[in-house]
Amino acid sequence: MKILLIAGGWSHERKISLSGARDIEKTLLSRGHSVTFFDLLTGFDQLLHAATEHEFAMINLHGAPGEDGLVQAMLDTANCPYQGTGPATSLLALHKAAAKQIFRYTGLPTPDWEFLPRPPDACWNPRLPYPLFAKSNTGGSSLLMGRARNRAELDARLAEIFSAGDEVLLEPELRGVEVTCGVLEENALPPLLIEPTAGDFFDYASKYAAGGARETCPAPLPEVTTAEVRRLALAAHRALGLTGYSRADFILTDNGTPTLLEVNTLPGMTATSLVPQEAAALGLDFGRMLEKLIKLGMRRKKA
Repeated sequence: MKILLIAGGWSHERKISLSGARDIEKTLLSRGHSVTFFDLLTGFDQLLHAATEHEFAMINLHGAPGEDGLVQAMLDTANCPYQGTGPATSLLALHKAAAKQIFRYTGLPTPDWEFLPRPPDACWNPRLPYPLFAKSNTGGSSLLMGRARNRAELDARLAEIFSAGDEVLLEPELRGVEVTCGVLEENALPPLLIEPTAGDFFDYASKYAAGGARETCPAPLPEVTTAEVRRLALAAHRALGLTGYSRADFILTDNGTPTLLEVNTLPGMTATSLVPQEAAALGLDFGRMLEKLIKLGMRRKKA
């Protein structure tokens, strides 16, 4: 199959996107596909033309554009199938404050939050108690995310995120361990336990530094907890109206209760990324998983 591999872009996560795309390219080539590596940063004005010359697009973008549905909308215009969900549902999942409204509306457990689309007035005080986590509302990979124990630390976090041109989402700190759970074709995968070694929460360094975290899949959890995490991951996938695949991130509080943080529609895609590890636990290696995503994308186009 002639595949357009779309990567790079211009978000803060550009380097991560390019690095992961090389793994995808190598794997697809080894399986007999023809692959065109397309850097969205330099090729955006040629995207529609390139899409019409390929049978399928594999999107490996993180942040916007890509996870916001823009590229998906353009591919739909060019009648080019791609993996994962469509434009509108991509945007709903990327916008953390919007997604959390949907989670709360559909009865899914998610932490309280405060959304700051612009820098607040000088008289503003957060509604939530310290310590707080401040994160980019539409960013990923834990870039710009950090803990604030007091107003001075919070102001510094806010200034960093706003200066990057992002909106801010505030959440209270939840003590517990982080678990992630992928969904592939309406089936929840085995959850994966994340234990940071470079700090006490899963920040950017923990995700991408060598030895930054221990990742165990399947997660060594009680059977009832595993079942609940998988149920919630699938429920979140459906609540957002997603298709193909996704990855839900949770905090397991000290009493073992899972709380949904967010859902990613274009999760990291290398052989050692989280969702591929979960698929491998079921005997689906990286190459076969990519083939599955292509099959699901083609099916979605026909539907």
